[in-house]
Amino acid sequence: MRCFYSQELELELPLGHPFPMEKFRVSKDMLLDGGILKPEEIIEVRAADIHHLQRVHGADYIHKIESGLLGRKEQMLLGLPVTPRLYQRSITEVEATRLACHAALAEGVGVCLAGGTHHAFREHGEGYCVFNDVAIAIRDLQDKQPNIKIMVVDTDAHQGNGTASLLANDPRVFTYSIHVGKNYPTKKIISSLDIETVRYVEGDMYLKQLFTSLAGALDAFVPDLVIWISGADNHRNDRFGQMHLSLKDIQRRDEVLLGAFIKNRIPVAVLYGGGYNREPAFTAKLHRNTIATAKKLASEFRGL
Repeated sequence: MRCFYSQELELELPLGHPFPMEKFRVSKDMLLDGGILKPEEIIEVRAADIHHLQRVHGADYIHKIESGLLGRKEQMLLGLPVTPRLYQRSITEVEATRLACHAALAEGVGVCLAGGTHHAFREHGEGYCVFNDVAIAIRDLQDKQPNIKIMVVDTDAHQGNGTASLLANDPRVFTYSIHVGKNYPTKKIISSLDIETVRYVEGDMYLKQLFTSLAGALDAFVPDLVIWISGADNHRNDRFGQMHLSLKDIQRRDEVLLGAFIKNRIPVAVLYGGGYNREPAFTAKLHRNTIATAKKLASEFRGL
């Protein structure tokens, strides 16, 4: 099982910034130190070529990020300081997701040890998301396989508004999002299927909503590839997720979803999504657990 990563993913942020940028390195180290992944299974990636970005984002917006010319209001909406390193980090994350999707199609499971920047729109970024890695990867896949059917399964606690906007009205793509209804983003963009939960939803209710609705969507759409934004912000101790899932609930989510994809021979690319636990190392642990489950199930059912 190939996992895509880069040292460029860790960007230094101002002290006290709410985004846990260290989670990418920490979760990768946990996977290696625990023997879940071998060093050769982690592929170091380079920055994406700009033409991949141009399929999804406007030239002016790309230039603003690259040159650091984003206005004050735009930076506040994005939530990240715009520096030359931010551009490099963002296009490297895009490439990791793109390669994970190609690996999934070739081998059954592919992993980006980051990714899931689902709040990025064509002409602006928001919610710590600069470029929409999922939409960029999909447009790249469609360039090579025009009729490929792709389902985006987004179980991050927040709705993937940017992804829904960028992929709207494309019958080859199905966007599924299960999220807290009254939470960020305030303005939702209609996905192919949106499942809204109540604030501080308990695990049993959440899992029932998830499993029932997603099973129906999979049966109806029959994707050739699933891109799964897993999310670690569902945990009850998360600062922003406003869900009340336990560690056991999230593990159950991972086991059932990955089991359904893998056993039914649906290639799946696994991305991190958000996570802002009050104990920063716990966010990395949740991401680590998701990848560990993917590795275990891929080995058991696909011989990977």
